[in-house]
Amino acid sequence: MDEQPVPIAKVLDVIARMYETAIPFNKVLGLKVDSMCSESARITFDMQPDFIGNYIHHILHGGVISSVLDATGGITATMGALQQMEGKTASEIEKRVARIGTIDLRVDYLRPGRGNHFVSTGKIMRAGRRVAVARMELANDEEKLIAVGTGTYIIG
Repeated sequence: MDEQPVPIAKVLDVIARMYETAIPFNKVLGLKVDSMCSESARITFDMQPDFIGNYIHHILHGGVISSVLDATGGITATMGALQQMEGKTASEIEKRVARIGTIDLRVDYLRPGRGNHFVSTGKIMRAGRRVAVARMELANDEEKLIAVGTGTYIIG
């Protein structure tokens, strides 16, 4: 029996849960998908003692910052890929999403990662058939920009 096409809107909740709970490292980071739309995503997380890179100043480790920006870019790239999947079946969507991965990531650290809560946002710069490029930003609970990144992701 042939599968029926799945509306993309129904897929979004599954993708949010996948990024929060099925990817073990995202789970360790405590990432929560706050919002997603066709060309952007917003992820939040709280400071944890294990995330401290400078124990004297209690600031985020650079690896946490780059990991969160990469995860944000990944889910943003997923949104770019989904734009092209309208009318596809659930198994076709699942296969394509499972192949999404990072090709390149650039992070610019702008200021120390101080804060209790952080917000990472991503926007699609371009989504082609095989590659998507996203721009990401990480800000603290005072809306101070901590770091920005640009990521290239395989989506096809």
